[in-house]
Amino acid sequence: MKDAIRDPAELCRLVGLPDERLAAAQAAARDFAVFVPQRWIARMRYGDTRDPLLLQVLPTAEELASPAGFTADPVGDRLAGRTPGLLAKYSGRVLLVTTGVCAVHCRYCFRRHFPYSEAPRGRGAWRTALEEIQNDPTLSEVILSGGDPLTLVDEVLAELTMELAKIGHLRRLRIHTRLPILIPERVTDELLGWLRGTRLSPVVVVHVNHPVELDDAVAEALGRLADAGVPLLNQAVLLRGINDQLETLIELSERLIDCRVMPYYLHQLDRVAGAAHFEVPEATGRRLIEQMRARLPGYAVPRYVREEAGAAFKLGLSDS
Repeated sequence: MKDAIRDPAELCRLVGLPDERLAAAQAAARDFAVFVPQRWIARMRYGDTRDPLLLQVLPTAEELASPAGFTADPVGDRLAGRTPGLLAKYSGRVLLVTTGVCAVHCRYCFRRHFPYSEAPRGRGAWRTALEEIQNDPTLSEVILSGGDPLTLVDEVLAELTMELAKIGHLRRLRIHTRLPILIPERVTDELLGWLRGTRLSPVVVVHVNHPVELDDAVAEALGRLADAGVPLLNQAVLLRGINDQLETLIELSERLIDCRVMPYYLHQLDRVAGAAHFEVPEATGRRLIEQMRARLPGYAVPRYVREEAGAAFKLGLSDS
């Protein structure tokens, strides 16, 4: 991660973009910084302005627009806060914002405006959140999110996991991460050790939007998790110009299954300020899911959902 590209000019140079793209990229990056691992850039098609990996990370002038309905907190994180960094949106589970650091800055990120400076950082700062979890016996699952929890070192994550395992009413530990996709070398023996080292049942949810993200190294990393007995799920976001074509979504699902990852959710874009240009009409999403059902086994078709602030569950957009 220390070698990741943070300069929009360097990103444009490395992928061979025309000079006219640079000014817009620099302007948009002032609001939400560029951060892209070089391994991700190496998989892009040089000179292709429509490359699906590039489009997920390239700042554009469209981010500077302010259409109605797009806000800084589209999923109600502020409303869901129980203690700093501890969010409770749904019954029986809470989400702990462990860090504001990610392995990549996705331009459609629904937390691109999240006040990470207010979230607790490190062992001592998590004590209040742990006490809140301890005092609520209705909770059975804790989700580690961020940012990306796997940007933290294994020693810290092992200690946090052991503290959670001491809370008797907890049963599951869920990790939301993109590290195995961006930097597959992150899946180490140490990671597998703490992930499987307590009584809590682990679940890892990754984020893959396009089949080209699943190269051999990523498949190997996911295989290590699967071989360790960790259930793997994928959440994708339906993104205009990236994965809003039937064949792309079918290939994504089939490749995920090959990697022993269940296609879990296909999210309608969270309407975060700066990401309106990625939005696909819901009618298009419904049609794509119906077409996928005609071509794939049921377990390979993700649920098409939308998250609404304050709702008790994610709204299914194609449930019959």
